[in-house]
Amino acid sequence: MSGAREKKRAKKMRNQPASVTLPAEPGPFPGGGSRGDVHSEQQYQQQKFLNQSSGPTYRKEQYFQKGQNRGERGRGRGGWQGGRQNVSEEMPKYITVSTFAQARAAEINAMLKAVAQKSSNSLVFQTLPRHMRRRAMSHNIKRLPRRLQEMARKEAEKAVHQKKEQSKTKCRKARRRHINLVAEFNRRQKKNIWLETHIWHAKRFHMVKKWGYCLGDSPTEKSYRACYRAMTKHCLLQDLSYYCCLEVTGKENELLKQLARICSNDTGLTFEEASCLSGRFEGSLNLYQADRYPEDMLGPLTFIWKPRDGSENRQLWIWVHPALKQDILRELKAIFQCSEPEEIYIPEPVTTSMQEEKQIDVALSLGKKRKKEDKEGEKAVPVKKIIGDGTRDPFQSYSWISQATGIVISDRTMEILRYRLIGPLSHSVLTETLKAASLQTEMADSETELNNWWVENCKDSEKVSLHQRQTAVFELLEGLSSPSEMPPGTILGLTVGDPRVNLPKKKTKAMPDFEKYQDYDKVRQLYLEGVPVECAHSFIWDQDICKNVTENKISEKDLNHMRAQLLVPGSHLDLGPCESKIPILLVQQPGKMAGEDRPGWGSGWDIYLPKGWGMAFWIPFIYRGVRVGGLQEALKHSEYQRTPHTPNDFPDCQAGMQFAKELETSLLEKFKRRPPAKRANYVKLGTLSPFVCPWEQLTKNWEERMKASGEFIPSSSPHPEHCATEGHSLCDPKAEVVKEGSSETGEVEETMEITSSEGVLETEDVTGTQDFGERGETMTRSDFIVLRSEKLRMQLSAWCYPTAGKDRRIRLISRLGQKEMTEDVFLPILMSYPRALVWVNLSLLRKGNPELHAMICIPTEDDLLHLSKDKLFCGPQEPKHRDIFKEKVQKLKEEKKKKKDNMKALESESPSVPDKETTEEHEDLILGLWSDALPDVTSHCSRTLLGYVTRGDFSLAVGYGEAQGFVSLTGLVYMLHNQPADKKGLVLLRTPASFQYRFARLNIEV
Repeated sequence: MSGAREKKRAKKMRNQPASVTLPAEPGPFPGGGSRGDVHSEQQYQQQKFLNQSSGPTYRKEQYFQKGQNRGERGRGRGGWQGGRQNVSEEMPKYITVSTFAQARAAEINAMLKAVAQKSSNSLVFQTLPRHMRRRAMSHNIKRLPRRLQEMARKEAEKAVHQKKEQSKTKCRKARRRHINLVAEFNRRQKKNIWLETHIWHAKRFHMVKKWGYCLGDSPTEKSYRACYRAMTKHCLLQDLSYYCCLEVTGKENELLKQLARICSNDTGLTFEEASCLSGRFEGSLNLYQADRYPEDMLGPLTFIWKPRDGSENRQLWIWVHPALKQDILRELKAIFQCSEPEEIYIPEPVTTSMQEEKQIDVALSLGKKRKKEDKEGEKAVPVKKIIGDGTRDPFQSYSWISQATGIVISDRTMEILRYRLIGPLSHSVLTETLKAASLQTEMADSETELNNWWVENCKDSEKVSLHQRQTAVFELLEGLSSPSEMPPGTILGLTVGDPRVNLPKKKTKAMPDFEKYQDYDKVRQLYLEGVPVECAHSFIWDQDICKNVTENKISEKDLNHMRAQLLVPGSHLDLGPCESKIPILLVQQPGKMAGEDRPGWGSGWDIYLPKGWGMAFWIPFIYRGVRVGGLQEALKHSEYQRTPHTPNDFPDCQAGMQFAKELETSLLEKFKRRPPAKRANYVKLGTLSPFVCPWEQLTKNWEERMKASGEFIPSSSPHPEHCATEGHSLCDPKAEVVKEGSSETGEVEETMEITSSEGVLETEDVTGTQDFGERGETMTRSDFIVLRSEKLRMQLSAWCYPTAGKDRRIRLISRLGQKEMTEDVFLPILMSYPRALVWVNLSLLRKGNPELHAMICIPTEDDLLHLSKDKLFCGPQEPKHRDIFKEKVQKLKEEKKKKKDNMKALESESPSVPDKETTEEHEDLILGLWSDALPDVTSHCSRTLLGYVTRGDFSLAVGYGEAQGFVSLTGLVYMLHNQPADKKGLVLLRTPASFQYRFARLNIEV
């Protein structure tokens, strides 16, 4: 019997009793001993019967001599009879009955246990042969054989008890009833709030759960280039209703006094900007903690002031990203001392009658009643959809008041919807979709409150005149060729009719009609002077009016019923005084403003609506030929504009740090899912941190590098808190500076080594990926800042400008009013900002696509010389590094394998303490990743590291690879100071999984 068969038989017989242990002494009988030995005879008898019960386990050599088979032996002794007679002669004459019965009893018990134990999960009728099976056996027990009917009956009873209690409303018709459907949708929004356009997006987009909302990430269809063409030539629509609106109300002087503490004139606009303070334009700025500029960044925001109406109280809307909301709201409550909640939030649906309460009970007991118990039948009002906020608990306060100043902070998130139209024809889509509301002086129905606010305002001649001027300005928008022709941030208030009434029969593409407006003087005056201040007024600022408009909206059912009553199907539906009037606010988005190329690209309009009207405006926009984008399209929009995206490109605020931590976790998990042979070895590639950008380590190493060389920064700095972490003294970098690789050969021949752990820079508070996990939520500030001073950025931009001709840089600097790059100019900058990052744009000179976390490095003199000689030279290559962790990983792997093989031995013996420490020490070792504390990141590779790329890809806008990222301010000044005049701004880019460097042009757009 072969080894495999022996293992198979041993597996089958492992539960059988071992009755007899035969002695090893040889004898004439099987099992040893002599014929006269009673003990041996008894053992032989037991062994013989055991073999008979357990199957034919004897071998041929046991009864036949070597070299003689069964046929030869039988023929030599008179055929088969002689052989059997010989066996019968060896039978014992006596047995012990008690021992024999005990052995057989154990075997019978094992057999009964094996028969009674079910070896598979199959049902009774499935154990029958296939020719005996019948389809009816699965539900009719009597079709089974009688011997199996009892077992089948027990299985059926067991299945009934295990089956979950099903709802009585099983049919799809009952589940799709509106009252049940809305209740189910409300249940599914407990953790992540849906936007009003969620169901439309869920059918066409990949959905993601972020920031307390369920948002559309990207379309399911192939539309990458189509979305770019829409942004460039027509219109792209996005739902930005997840952005949070914080409303601040109070006296103007008190508001401006405290708001000035959380922003700075150095970064650009402030809340005190005259054009924004009048309510005519929208403003944007970067917010900081009170009196902490340039440290403790909170995040970017946009704001709108309500136009003055003669009252001393002003109203301010602050729009922030949901990832930044809690930090900014906490800071606003701190500076305004708004600690007491003004009122408690009551989530919708709000029951106003006994009828609604009954219907909510019906919705909560979903499936218990198939019919409504209302006597009104079809007139019963269904359960209202919950329109809440994903960034706060439903039962938390949403309004706070200051007892000292009377300032009120209200959270109006999801109370105001926000759509964004991007593209040169976005104004054409607006003018075709929206029509100004008609004047109305009488109520359509005295029993309802429909349009009662509009009737009251139409009785005022001044407000009627204002509405007519707003309508005239809105109609002039169609005469513009692009929204970028309007002044940046222009605000236009308007009251429009129900856009569902103007819905076309089929999808059309909105196009401008220049022949319709022959008065080019008014159009020219519009984009030169902008919208008048009084036209920025809108009734959307009044919460009571917004509530009235939301509650008195005509349902889709009633609207379709009215369309069905038309004499001519498909003709225009005129609702007359019953048509809803909706206050809206239009805000122009300027698009690309920085830089010299593609001015105004990506401009468009933002439209603000009262809640409840989301789909009523969304579908008419779709019917005008717009293309819808998600979060990925918004990311590409900011990438082509070369502007930072929130929160990805704000590493110095809490939201940016949290985003980097989540991104690192997801990339690391994706890396671990691949086998070691199918993933990059970043240690050999010289990539210290492929999944996160160690900004603190970068800025600190550059500061120490300059201090060690004594080139720029003096020993005493006016801002020591920027230079070093408290309690740590600065030391010279100990990492070995590695020999540069050959830049002229394409092959990688040299090998770079980090000699030992002694050469690793000891950084306790800055250790790459461990920084986020150690601090957690206790991290209130970072050890670096991002330079956002407009004046300094303009100065750096002038220094980075390439030199193409003789004295061009001098003419450029004189034109911008900037100074030449001398030590007297840049030394004070480095003294003030020793640990600062600068937002830069990178354009590849030749082929190549930059990727996330690509390294920005400084080219050597040989690299620049080689480029000047060979214009087709794409860049040098990084020499291959030695993996110093490979031996440790292999040793850990062997230890794990040894521990697995000797598991039983290790369980009996307690492991020693050194082995446990060794195991814990190597737990985080991953083949291909740097596992120790990061060394000096600037000198780890053959080219000095300057910064990292946060976003990069092939740009459809310019036709080559572009990237955005951050570089160290100290390193940037060092590079520009040492580069020749005609090569300033040239850097090298290297993706994390490649040895190849590629030349790129660095510039700072302001």
